[in-house]
Amino acid sequence: MNPIELLSPDQYTLVYNVLSFGTAVMFGAFVYFLTQLKSVKEQYRSAISVSAVVVGIAGYHYFRIWSDFGDLKMNEGYRYADWLITVPLLIIELLIVLGVSADIRKRLMKSLLPATVLMIGLGYPGEVASASGTKWLFWFLAMIPFAFILWTLYGQLKAAATRETAEVAVAIKNATYVLLATWMVYPIAYLFPVFDASSGTLETLRQVGYTFADITAKGLYGLMIVGIAKARSTSES
Repeated sequence: MNPIELLSPDQYTLVYNVLSFGTAVMFGAFVYFLTQLKSVKEQYRSAISVSAVVVGIAGYHYFRIWSDFGDLKMNEGYRYADWLITVPLLIIELLIVLGVSADIRKRLMKSLLPATVLMIGLGYPGEVASASGTKWLFWFLAMIPFAFILWTLYGQLKAAATRETAEVAVAIKNATYVLLATWMVYPIAYLFPVFDASSGTLETLRQVGYTFADITAKGLYGLMIVGIAKARSTSES
């Protein structure tokens, strides 16, 4: 069944407007991040460039989702194509500003980037499956790399916070909270069709939840990356 068929007219309008809002936020963040490149030291500019790439890619996919939604079509493949590209980039931009050594960064990327691809690749079959058992199976499988990624990043963020100046430590701590809180939205929203596959309310919450989680994980998180880069630039001056 087309998920849009579950929605009442008011629910359809709400999701449509939220998708439009998500598109505007992503493109707006893209422009803003480009304006911030020269506000930090050169070694941190690549992190802000990656932030711009992330929201630019997300903006494109949200525009496609929003356009299709207006034509009463819903293609979850756009979300997963977006996540497949942007989630590894989110990891990269964080590692750039954490101040870890090149060797540690390389080691972390070798373990975290394949884990992100595995997590998203395992999630997609369950997302598009109609059987609850299949959804649970792929949810469980995707949660294994998901837990590994969160545990590894949390450890690195805590370690970074203890070796930085007070201003940088606060910025990193705030980014930690955003990272953990936002990423927990995805596995919860993923399971809404398991709880009730015919509920327009749950489908509305799922689409709205995914969108606001993306806005936070990409736009707000990107702002925090900029903040960390600025704080590190100031402390090193």
